[in-house]
Formats: sequence, C-alpha cells, structure tokens
Amino acid sequence: MDFKLELMVLPVSDVDRAKTFYAEKAGFHLDADVEIPGVGRVVQLTPPGSACSVGFGTAFTQASPGSIQSLYLVVTDIEAARKELVDRGLDVTQVRHLVSGEWLPGPDPDHGDYASYAEFKDPDGNLWLLQEVRRGHAQR
Repeated sequence: MDFKLELMVLPVSDVDRAKTFYAEKAGFHLDADVEIPGVGRVVQLTPPGSACSVGFGTAFTQASPGSIQSLYLVVTDIEAARKELVDRGLDVTQVRHLVSGEWLPGPDPDHGDYASYAEFKDPDGNLWLLQEVRRGHAQR
C-alpha cells in the first residue's frame, strides 16, 4: 500500500498575499483557487517538480500564521536554486553547510547529500529550507 503525501496545510494571515508570494516569488504552480460552499476559500500550489502541494485559505487551519518551521525543498543544485529564487525577488539566506557541528559558509565542498542548506520565509514567517540532495544525479 502506498501512502503518498499530497498536501501540506500552511497557516497564513492573508490568502491573497500568500498566493502572490508562492506563485510569483517562489515560482509554485497555482493548481486551484476556489470557493467551497460551507468551507471557504481554498488555494493550492505546487513547487516545480514536486508531488506534494501546499494549501491555505479561509478557515483552513487553526494553527497560527507563521508557525510552520522546517518545510524542505530538495534540490540537486542548491546554488542554482538559490539564484533562481533570489532573481524572483525572494530573500534567501546564503548557502551554508555543516562540519563537525559548525555552520560554514558556502555549499559542502563535495556536494554531499543532505549537507548544504539555505532558507527563506513566507510573509507570515513559515520557514522553508532548501536542501541539496544529488543522489542518482551526476556529480560535478
């Protein structure tokens, strides 16, 4: 039996502002923006290449806006991914990697899987991390 994660609910304070942020700045594909009678407005967007979407809307969750801290976007080239987001106007931290418990600037010199990170926040403070994973991809 497969159990596929399809949707993560994000708590946001302003649906239109979040929709603009995710569609225009983060480059997510807008899947739906609908009004469901008895439920409210539902917006769903999907990151490029992802099988899992994010959703938000009115009366969608009781979680506090900005309370999600650590949503991972896995990329095969963290420097290119960061540049793409920065070019879209996103404020993304510099790439960093961990060595012996200490964060060092730049990507992992060997581009090891799960070793390099950068992060950004949506307008409400929900935290996203870019994480480089290249398994199954040609190494530099």
